[in-house]
Amino acid sequence: MSPLTQRRLTNFKANRRGYWSFWIFLVLFGVTLFAEFVSNDNPLLVKFDGHYYVPVFASYPETTFGGEFQTEAKYRDPFVKKLIEAKGWMLWPPIPFSYNTINYTLREPAPSPPDATDWLGTDDQGRDVLARIIYGFRISVLFGLALTLLSSIVGIAAGAVQGYFGGLTDLLMQRFIEIWSGLPMLYLLIIMASLVQPNFWWLLILMLCFSWMHLVHVVRAEFLRARNFDYVRAARALGANDLTIMFRHVLPNAMVATLTFLPFILNSSITTLTALDFLGFGLPPGSPSLGELLNQGKNNLQAPWLGLSAFTVLAVMLTLLIFIGEAVRDAFDPRKIQGGRK
Repeated sequence: MSPLTQRRLTNFKANRRGYWSFWIFLVLFGVTLFAEFVSNDNPLLVKFDGHYYVPVFASYPETTFGGEFQTEAKYRDPFVKKLIEAKGWMLWPPIPFSYNTINYTLREPAPSPPDATDWLGTDDQGRDVLARIIYGFRISVLFGLALTLLSSIVGIAAGAVQGYFGGLTDLLMQRFIEIWSGLPMLYLLIIMASLVQPNFWWLLILMLCFSWMHLVHVVRAEFLRARNFDYVRAARALGANDLTIMFRHVLPNAMVATLTFLPFILNSSITTLTALDFLGFGLPPGSPSLGELLNQGKNNLQAPWLGLSAFTVLAVMLTLLIFIGEAVRDAFDPRKIQGGRK
């Protein structure tokens, strides 16, 4: 590990708030990545008549356990439970509900308050709120990461071309970005939602069309500054082509400023998806969504656990990302000496 990398890691750890936020976020995201093992309406393991089955990975017909139908077994069905427990047992995850599981044994009309079965209560359709939060957290972070990665690639490439070539290329691309950034994204999403059914990939592509501009100005400025440096001229004199100079010699210097923006772009991506889901123009109906849960809280003021649960999760998630972004910024700040002091 180079001395520069060691200094950056030391400065990152010196920001205790950001360092611990990174580990807390990593644990939360790691748990939600394996949501099927934490919250599922299928058991993790079934032993029946001396044989083992793994419903979390594979589907088994009801006849496998002595039932009458060839359809997939419903393990929450009292009849299927009785069949299995007569000759074996079932190992359930900590939360025996998936994001779309409707609890038909509620003691109160949905949305029902928190109890020993539904730890955060149920929504207006009788689905477990905690299960939907776990799956919604995962899809929000994965969507944000995918959008951040793709928009960063496009934005870095566009900024590199602008800054390196300059002149007419820079002028035309700047005018295009000014026009493109002025388009109302929300209105376009509303129009497109009336034509096609939104889904994860459709939203990702459409939002990518607008979010790639976040890093263009930062990368453009770095390339404009570095394109006439001595090492760039030397590489050009030695016969290196423009692509090699841009991405092998100049880009590493521009990445320092770029990396400090990534946590904030991730934060913005998650917030945008949540806002679209809240307005009803995001993921398809029934998808686990924090924005949809916020909308349910707005529509069911008599059930405060809906809005409070979604708000708390979003507040914690976005706060952790902001703290991580501050720590990354400190790590790459050349004015900070080892230990985080200036």
